[in-house]
Amino acid sequence: MEKNNIVLIGMPASGKSTLGVVLAKMLGYNFLDCDLVIQKRTKKKLYELLNEVGVNGFIEIENDACSHLDDEIEHNLGTIISTGGSVVYGKDAMEYLKKMGTIVYLKVSYENIKKRLDKGDFSTRGVVIKKGNTLKELYDERIPLYEKYADIVIDEEGSSQEDMINKLKEIFIK
Repeated sequence: MEKNNIVLIGMPASGKSTLGVVLAKMLGYNFLDCDLVIQKRTKKKLYELLNEVGVNGFIEIENDACSHLDDEIEHNLGTIISTGGSVVYGKDAMEYLKKMGTIVYLKVSYENIKKRLDKGDFSTRGVVIKKGNTLKELYDERIPLYEKYADIVIDEEGSSQEDMINKLKEIFIK
């Protein structure tokens, strides 16, 4: 398995899909959104799936989907893989993704995540959060997992989308 892929991890609303698409265009890579893979395989929207199987059931489905992406990836071309924020709960998925590519953690402060998520309806976004937990508790729980799996950490603090693209370009365009 070639390691010419780039795997983006981070909190919901950290820009994984948005930045991933732009980076894929710049590098001439394919783009793969793991949330869309899950939706395609289950024929359900993420929030519908969460409502149906609960947090633990969703994590199992995500772990399985994200540890079996071989059919989704063209191996002769690099792929930018945008994961769901909860992928770090799946040990199999993270081991598989680590073998497949460079793991890039898009680090965003809690305050910015809160602002970005307050703009939309949390319940229809498909955010994996246990009942009764706050966004801050979710953030605090996930940060050590993102840091554990990351090969590269890119801090988005004070950066525009263009700044982020430039940071990624500096790392991956040689």
